[in-house]
Amino acid sequence: MKQVAVILSGSGVFDGSELHEAVLTLLAIEQEGASYQCFAPDVEQLHVVNHLTGEVSESEKRNVLVESARIARGDIKTVTECDVNVFDALILPGGFGAAKNLCTFAVDGDKCTYNEEVLAVCKAFAQAKKPAAYACIAPALAAKVYGNKTKLTIGNDEATAGGLNALGATHVDCSVDEVVVDNDAKLVTTPAYMLAQSISEANASISKMVKTVLAMK
Repeated sequence: MKQVAVILSGSGVFDGSELHEAVLTLLAIEQEGASYQCFAPDVEQLHVVNHLTGEVSESEKRNVLVESARIARGDIKTVTECDVNVFDALILPGGFGAAKNLCTFAVDGDKCTYNEEVLAVCKAFAQAKKPAAYACIAPALAAKVYGNKTKLTIGNDEATAGGLNALGATHVDCSVDEVVVDNDAKLVTTPAYMLAQSISEANASISKMVKTVLAMK
Protein backbone atom coordinates (compact mmCIF):
# COMPACT_ATOMS: atom_id res chain seq x y z
CA MET A 1 0.00 0.00 0.00
CA LYS A 2 1.35 3.40 -0.96
CA GLN A 3 1.82 5.96 1.80
CA VAL A 4 1.05 9.61 1.05
CA ALA A 5 2.13 12.69 3.02
CA VAL A 6 -0.47 15.48 2.89
CA ILE A 7 0.51 19.01 3.96
CA LEU A 8 -2.36 21.19 5.15
CA SER A 9 -2.36 24.95 5.76
CA GLY A 10 -5.19 25.58 8.22
CA SER A 11 -8.95 25.16 7.99
CA GLY A 12 -11.02 27.39 5.71
CA VAL A 13 -10.65 28.59 2.12
CA PHE A 14 -9.84 32.24 2.87
CA ASP A 15 -7.16 31.74 5.53
CA GLY A 16 -6.28 28.03 5.49
CA SER A 17 -6.77 24.82 3.52
CA GLU A 18 -9.73 24.71 1.14
CA LEU A 19 -11.89 22.23 3.04
CA HIS A 20 -13.48 20.54 0.05
CA GLU A 21 -10.11 20.09 -1.64
CA ALA A 22 -8.54 18.70 1.52
CA VAL A 23 -11.34 16.21 2.23
CA LEU A 24 -11.64 15.17 -1.42
CA THR A 25 -7.87 14.59 -1.48
CA LEU A 26 -8.00 12.30 1.55
CA LEU A 27 -11.01 10.45 0.12
CA ALA A 28 -9.36 9.99 -3.28
CA ILE A 29 -6.19 8.64 -1.66
CA GLU A 30 -8.19 5.96 0.14
CA GLN A 31 -10.24 5.17 -2.96
CA GLU A 32 -7.00 4.55 -4.85
CA GLY A 33 -6.00 1.98 -2.22
CA ALA A 34 -3.37 4.14 -0.54
CA SER A 35 -3.11 5.61 2.96
CA TYR A 36 -2.19 9.08 4.19
CA GLN A 37 -0.68 11.04 7.06
CA CYS A 38 -1.47 14.72 7.45
CA PHE A 39 1.13 17.32 8.39
CA ALA A 40 1.13 21.09 8.96
CA PRO A 41 3.57 23.71 10.21
CA ASP A 42 3.26 24.72 13.85
CA VAL A 43 3.03 28.46 13.16
CA GLU A 44 0.53 31.29 13.54
CA GLN A 45 -1.74 31.99 10.58
CA LEU A 46 -1.17 35.18 8.60
CA HIS A 47 -4.61 36.28 9.75
CA VAL A 48 -8.07 34.95 10.58
CA VAL A 49 -10.94 35.56 8.15
CA ASN A 50 -14.59 35.49 9.19
CA HIS A 51 -15.93 33.15 6.51
CA LEU A 52 -19.48 34.46 6.98
CA THR A 53 -18.63 38.09 6.24
CA GLY A 54 -15.31 37.74 4.42
CA GLU A 55 -13.74 40.25 6.79
CA VAL A 56 -10.40 39.86 8.59
CA SER A 57 -10.81 39.45 12.34
CA GLU A 58 -8.20 41.87 13.69
CA SER A 59 -8.24 40.56 17.27
CA GLU A 60 -8.19 36.82 16.59
CA LYS A 61 -5.13 34.58 16.19
CA ARG A 62 -5.05 30.92 15.19
CA ASN A 63 -2.37 28.26 14.75
CA VAL A 64 -2.00 26.47 11.40
CA LEU A 65 -1.31 23.06 12.97
CA VAL A 66 -4.22 23.33 15.42
CA GLU A 67 -6.63 24.43 12.70
CA SER A 68 -5.42 21.72 10.28
CA ALA A 69 -6.10 19.15 13.00
CA ARG A 70 -9.81 19.88 12.51
CA ILE A 71 -9.60 18.41 9.00
CA ALA A 72 -7.42 15.48 10.05
CA ARG A 73 -9.71 14.63 12.99
CA GLY A 74 -6.75 15.18 15.29
CA ASP A 75 -4.45 12.71 13.51
CA ILE A 76 -1.81 15.17 12.36
CA LYS A 77 1.89 15.79 12.90
CA THR A 78 4.14 18.81 12.63
CA VAL A 79 5.69 19.13 9.19
CA THR A 80 9.16 18.70 10.69
CA GLU A 81 8.17 15.09 11.48
CA CYS A 82 7.60 14.28 7.80
CA ASP A 83 10.30 11.80 6.74
CA VAL A 84 10.51 11.53 2.96
CA ASN A 85 11.84 7.98 3.28
CA VAL A 86 8.56 6.78 4.79
CA PHE A 87 6.30 8.05 2.00
CA ASP A 88 5.75 7.28 -1.68
CA ALA A 89 4.19 10.64 -2.63
CA LEU A 90 3.43 14.14 -1.40
CA ILE A 91 0.18 16.09 -1.92
CA LEU A 92 -0.67 19.71 -1.08
CA PRO A 93 -4.33 20.77 -1.36
CA GLY A 94 -5.00 24.44 -2.02
CA GLY A 95 -6.88 27.24 -0.31
CA PHE A 96 -5.50 30.69 0.50
CA GLY A 97 -3.61 29.14 3.44
CA ALA A 98 -1.18 27.59 0.96
CA ALA A 99 -0.40 31.10 -0.32
CA LYS A 100 -0.65 32.88 3.05
CA ASN A 101 0.65 30.42 5.66
CA LEU A 102 2.94 28.06 3.70
CA CYS A 103 4.27 30.98 1.67
CA THR A 104 3.28 34.62 1.12
CA PHE A 105 2.41 34.44 -2.60
CA ALA A 106 -1.10 35.79 -1.96
CA VAL A 107 0.41 38.97 -0.49
CA ASP A 108 3.79 39.33 -2.18
CA GLY A 109 3.44 37.56 -5.55
CA ASP A 110 6.76 36.45 -7.04
CA LYS A 111 8.62 38.29 -4.24
CA CYS A 112 7.08 35.96 -1.69
CA THR A 113 8.81 34.20 1.18
CA TYR A 114 8.31 30.56 2.14
CA ASN A 115 7.92 28.63 5.37
CA GLU A 116 11.34 26.99 5.52
CA GLU A 117 10.11 23.80 7.22
CA VAL A 118 7.47 23.22 4.55
CA LEU A 119 9.91 24.11 1.79
CA ALA A 120 12.45 21.62 3.14
CA VAL A 121 9.92 18.77 3.01
CA CYS A 122 8.76 19.68 -0.48
CA LYS A 123 12.35 19.88 -1.71
CA ALA A 124 13.15 16.54 -0.07
CA PHE A 125 10.47 14.82 -2.17
CA ALA A 126 11.69 16.58 -5.32
CA GLN A 127 15.31 15.63 -4.67
CA ALA A 128 14.33 12.03 -3.90
CA LYS A 129 12.49 11.94 -7.26
CA LYS A 130 9.28 10.96 -5.51
CA PRO A 131 5.97 12.00 -7.10
CA ALA A 132 4.20 15.09 -5.78
CA ALA A 133 0.89 16.83 -6.51
CA TYR A 134 -0.17 20.40 -5.81
CA ALA A 135 -3.75 21.67 -6.22
CA CYS A 136 -5.33 25.09 -6.73
CA ILE A 137 -2.90 27.85 -5.62
CA ALA A 138 -0.44 25.42 -3.97
CA PRO A 139 1.67 25.33 -7.19
CA ALA A 140 3.04 28.65 -5.93
CA LEU A 141 5.20 26.45 -3.70
CA ALA A 142 5.94 23.97 -6.48
CA ALA A 143 7.27 26.79 -8.67
CA LYS A 144 9.86 27.57 -6.00
CA VAL A 145 10.67 23.93 -5.27
CA TYR A 146 11.15 22.78 -8.85
CA GLY A 147 11.93 25.88 -10.95
CA ASN A 148 13.89 24.97 -14.08
CA LYS A 149 10.86 25.76 -16.26
CA THR A 150 8.97 22.81 -14.74
CA LYS A 151 5.43 22.60 -16.16
CA LEU A 152 2.55 23.30 -13.81
CA THR A 153 -0.88 24.94 -13.68
CA ILE A 154 -3.26 27.02 -11.58
CA GLY A 155 -5.85 27.04 -14.37
CA ASN A 156 -5.87 30.05 -16.66
CA ASP A 157 -5.62 33.22 -14.56
CA GLU A 158 -3.10 35.33 -16.45
CA ALA A 159 -1.75 37.38 -13.54
CA THR A 160 -1.29 34.38 -11.25
CA ALA A 161 0.30 32.37 -14.06
CA GLY A 162 2.71 35.23 -14.65
CA GLY A 163 3.73 35.15 -11.00
CA LEU A 164 4.50 31.44 -11.21
CA ASN A 165 6.52 31.94 -14.38
CA ALA A 166 8.49 34.67 -12.61
CA LEU A 167 9.35 32.11 -9.91
CA GLY A 168 10.98 29.93 -12.57
CA ALA A 169 8.18 27.57 -13.60
CA THR A 170 6.36 27.24 -16.92
CA HIS A 171 2.63 27.73 -16.54
CA VAL A 172 0.32 25.66 -18.75
CA ASP A 173 -3.36 26.62 -19.09
CA CYS A 174 -5.59 23.78 -17.92
CA SER A 175 -9.32 23.08 -17.61
CA VAL A 176 -10.84 22.19 -14.24
CA ASP A 177 -11.17 18.47 -14.97
CA GLU A 178 -7.63 18.01 -16.25
CA VAL A 179 -4.11 17.91 -14.81
CA VAL A 180 -0.71 19.09 -15.98
CA VAL A 181 2.06 16.54 -15.63
CA ASP A 182 5.79 17.18 -15.71
CA ASN A 183 7.19 13.68 -15.99
CA ASP A 184 10.80 14.72 -15.47
CA ALA A 185 9.95 16.38 -12.15
CA LYS A 186 7.28 13.77 -11.30
CA LEU A 187 4.94 16.68 -10.59
CA VAL A 188 1.15 16.78 -11.04
CA THR A 189 -0.89 19.98 -10.70
CA THR A 190 -4.59 20.78 -11.16
CA PRO A 191 -6.73 23.95 -10.93
CA ALA A 192 -9.40 22.70 -8.50
CA TYR A 193 -11.16 25.75 -7.01
CA MET A 194 -9.07 28.17 -9.04
CA LEU A 195 -11.66 27.22 -11.70
CA ALA A 196 -14.23 24.90 -10.09
CA GLN A 197 -17.73 26.28 -9.74
CA SER A 198 -19.03 23.38 -7.63
CA ILE A 199 -17.83 20.62 -5.34
CA SER A 200 -18.42 18.08 -8.12
CA GLU A 201 -16.11 20.02 -10.44
CA ALA A 202 -13.53 20.25 -7.66
CA ASN A 203 -13.84 16.50 -7.19
CA ALA A 204 -13.18 15.85 -10.87
CA SER A 205 -10.02 17.93 -10.56
CA ILE A 206 -8.75 16.48 -7.29
CA SER A 207 -9.56 12.85 -8.03
CA LYS A 208 -7.73 12.98 -11.37
CA MET A 209 -4.73 14.60 -9.67
CA VAL A 210 -4.57 11.94 -6.97
CA LYS A 211 -5.07 9.08 -9.42
CA THR A 212 -2.34 10.46 -11.69
CA VAL A 213 0.26 11.04 -8.97
CA LEU A 214 -0.31 7.62 -7.39
CA ALA A 215 0.14 5.93 -10.79
CA MET A 216 3.64 7.41 -11.09
CA LYS A 217 6.59 5.13 -10.37
